[in-house]
Amino acid sequence: MTNPLLSNLESKTFMIALVCYLLSAAFYFIFITAKKDRFARAGYVMMLMAFLVHTVCLAARGLNAGRLPLSNQYEFAAAFAWGIALCFLIFVKKFDFNALGCFVAPVIFLVIGYAAMQSKDIHALMPALQSRWLAFHVSTAIIAYGSFGVAFGVAMVFLFQKQLQSSSFAHARFPDSDTLDLITYRAVSFGFLFLTLCIITGAIWAKRAWGSYWSWDPKETWSLITWIIYSIYLHLRLNKGLRGRKSAIFAALGFAAVIFTYVGVNTLLAGLHSYR
Repeated sequence: MTNPLLSNLESKTFMIALVCYLLSAAFYFIFITAKKDRFARAGYVMMLMAFLVHTVCLAARGLNAGRLPLSNQYEFAAAFAWGIALCFLIFVKKFDFNALGCFVAPVIFLVIGYAAMQSKDIHALMPALQSRWLAFHVSTAIIAYGSFGVAFGVAMVFLFQKQLQSSSFAHARFPDSDTLDLITYRAVSFGFLFLTLCIITGAIWAKRAWGSYWSWDPKETWSLITWIIYSIYLHLRLNKGLRGRKSAIFAALGFAAVIFTYVGVNTLLAGLHSYR
């Protein structure tokens, strides 16, 4: 039986986080259009507030469910948004690139908005999910997808760089092409590591749950497609010197595969992972 106090806490903190993410995206939009630095700072503060409240929301959900909140579409989408926010805050701190929020904040809001449209009911885990591998498998997916979300945002900055740096204001606040390319590469590399761990732990889990490491389930297949896209990106960059616009397009294509792996597969293709 669920705890009404925890359910209420989860509901309120989810809505607060949703509103804060929206405000963050709005402030970043005003920053880039009005050319006022205070709006970028406000966007970052709203993002940080949203992340902290969102963390409380996920903790309340986990305590109420008696497990990690990673087992259905609502929970994974909420955790997906949280993962992007976490990676965004890390990369902003590391590279002093707050203007990245202009492209990442809207993505986070769309993902958590998708979560808001899903059923928030708490159900007992089906037998296939009752495994200690759940935490390892889904947690690595969240970190991977979050990092790929940041790489997508940086790739968008690169692709719109000419328009963004047409004024001295934007030129002083967005990194040069080489730095953008480096940030994209590091974000993809970090995400690729965790996506690889996600696939490996998923295979081990599948062997225990269904008796086979790989069954060509739609989500397994699309996870592999996503992994191949990013592995090609890394191969071309390390061995063929892939840089610039083509590199950014690859990063954007990879994130499109990520979105389809989660939203498209769950919506359009039935399989063993349909419960997510």
